[in-house]
Amino acid sequence: MLAGGIPEPSADHAISVAEMALDMLKILPEINKQTKNTMQIRIGINSGPVSAGVIGKKKFIYDLWGDTVNVASRMENYGEESNIHVNETTYELLQDAYQFKKRELLNIPGKGKMQTYFLTGRSA
Repeated sequence: MLAGGIPEPSADHAISVAEMALDMLKILPEINKQTKNTMQIRIGINSGPVSAGVIGKKKFIYDLWGDTVNVASRMENYGEESNIHVNETTYELLQDAYQFKKRELLNIPGKGKMQTYFLTGRSA
């Protein structure tokens, strides 16, 4: 899991996350070639508020939770291999700088019908 714009707020958090996702897809074939693996990834992105903090009593970890995290997880789960799956909120933040493929409405458990998109690349 990756979170952009925390702990320091950043106006371009969605762009930073999109760039990392695109870079991950771009480098994966080279990693597979060097390691003789056939790894595949699905990437889900959502934008919105999160709760974060240190949790635990014996082993402390920094964790994120909330609806934004849950929807990002759903985007990954309902995405496709080698694709970056985003919801409407993230699409609206990125639509001027990136290219997208609109998907059919998806029935996302706990959320209902959602319009989602595949982030396919940078705009020319």
